[in-house]
Amino acid sequence: EAMAARVLVLVAGLLQVQSFGLIAPSGTLRLSQCAQTSCLHGSRAQQSKRSSSFLTSLTLSGTAAAAASDADISSEIRRRRTFAIISHPDAGKTTLTEKLLLYGGAVQEAGAVKAKGERRRATSDWMKIEQERGISISSTALQFEYRGMQMNLLDTPGHEDFSEDTYRTIAAADNAVMLLDGAKGLEAQTLKLFDVVKLRKLPLFTFINKMDRPSLEPLELLDTIEKTLGVVPCPMTWPIGSGDRFQGVYDRVKKKIYLFERVSGGGKKASEVQIDDLNDSKLVGLIPEELLNNLREELEILDEIAEPLDIDKVLEQKQTPVWFGSGYNNFGIQNFLDSFLEISQGPRGRTSTDGVIPPDSTEFSGFVFKLQANMDPKHRDRIAFVRVCSGKFEKDMQVLHTRTGKTVRLSAPSKLFAQRRETVESAYAGDIIGFVNPGAFAIGDTITTGKKIQYEGIPSFSPEFFNWIRNPNPSKQKNFKKGIDQLREEGAVQVLYSLSDFEIDPVLAAVGQLQFEVVESRMLAEYGVETRYEPLPFQVARWVKGGWPVADKLKGNLFNAQIFKDAQERPVILFKNQWAVDNFKEKFADVELLNVAPL
Repeated sequence: EAMAARVLVLVAGLLQVQSFGLIAPSGTLRLSQCAQTSCLHGSRAQQSKRSSSFLTSLTLSGTAAAAASDADISSEIRRRRTFAIISHPDAGKTTLTEKLLLYGGAVQEAGAVKAKGERRRATSDWMKIEQERGISISSTALQFEYRGMQMNLLDTPGHEDFSEDTYRTIAAADNAVMLLDGAKGLEAQTLKLFDVVKLRKLPLFTFINKMDRPSLEPLELLDTIEKTLGVVPCPMTWPIGSGDRFQGVYDRVKKKIYLFERVSGGGKKASEVQIDDLNDSKLVGLIPEELLNNLREELEILDEIAEPLDIDKVLEQKQTPVWFGSGYNNFGIQNFLDSFLEISQGPRGRTSTDGVIPPDSTEFSGFVFKLQANMDPKHRDRIAFVRVCSGKFEKDMQVLHTRTGKTVRLSAPSKLFAQRRETVESAYAGDIIGFVNPGAFAIGDTITTGKKIQYEGIPSFSPEFFNWIRNPNPSKQKNFKKGIDQLREEGAVQVLYSLSDFEIDPVLAAVGQLQFEVVESRMLAEYGVETRYEPLPFQVARWVKGGWPVADKLKGNLFNAQIFKDAQERPVILFKNQWAVDNFKEKFADVELLNVAPL
């Protein structure tokens, strides 16, 4: 409304200027004719003076309007918080996601990973296979408002077989939340994902979950984080007991105790009781004396050994704030969410071929980090997930698609909430928006209203499992090809092709075996095609630096290896095992192999 009002004022002003004879009907400014124009508003000298004064006023008001518009954009960008959650499978990531949505008011009842009866299923697990198996296999974007802030939550699959999807999603985040199981601490998949977070230089926030179950000692958990990750933990809250004696948490910043009412299943928000003082008489009867004494002793130790919170160190990955709680029972969720808003960073500058692009740039830009087919079974379309990197996006905006050099009109933008979507008129740096993708976009593409730039690409990692995929029903060949192409585009699996004219079926290449099961399930459910797999005797894939001029010279000279081409027509050598790779390197010392696809 404010923008519309400014436009009306500007139009009215221009009409007035034209009535003064300053603008010709064609729109050409003709200040030289001011002194010759007859007018009902006095002498030519007075008229010229009024015209000059009005033009100055109009220029100043236009400048002020532009400044106000820039200020509005900057204000909106500061409201954004975009973060990804990383964890090992079964640490409770999907449950935590549901509880964050609950506290953010995005849902009225938290869903369950494995829902029974009439209980609502988890919002982020929308695929049929996710609901059947109780696992997350696809990244999901969830957006909601909380305390005046726009939260963009990127839920990632914890299963290692889908780590590529997680890597791509982390590239779109500004912050990372690391979720640990209190009974297990740091686990293998969490460590792998932390390496990606570290590479992306994202500030790390830690939530230690499942404290309502038997767990490791909190001080032991902190020590493991510091020794293993090289990041100093700073406990923001501290647990009162664990397992069936878990009473709640003490907030070290606010100096308050939060006691939580245990709610079966955590389906509704838990009530909270705040107590200001550890010596408050109200604690008598609320917390067992033994647990209260332990709490006092542990807090004294923390005051001596724990570093105070330093936000600069958090942003530099030198320190990680730590919260304790139970996602399932709503213990500690709101403490985490409130503090996270204050400490986490907003949208940051992104590296491009033209240097770092600041988020408050006047030009809109963004990059595609994910493609997803068939999110809506009614339409069977494909959605491109775009992270807005700079400026303001507006519906029907025309942008430059950097890879193709074409101008594209973005006419149907959607706000995403798992598989649900609603049309949006605008979005700002930090937001995640979706566009129906008729094959125009690929993962890693950049779009912009400014000059041609390209954001850092998203690599394809080396797969370890390989299968021919066969279509036993020739009448379904069109759907078979469509399904393979779309699933490849969204990164569900990598696709390779034989160089032989006698082998037309594609080869699926995956990081884990479960990816093949997902493709098989989705091909049947979404494309109506039954498929069969035939395994290949290879375990390692390597791309050839230098492309076909180098690869062509290797034909006929390989042992326990075979050359294929990927979807971008690049040569890929599949090796039987690591020994075959080492043997190749000895024989062809001048050929460089890459374990990540060249960008």
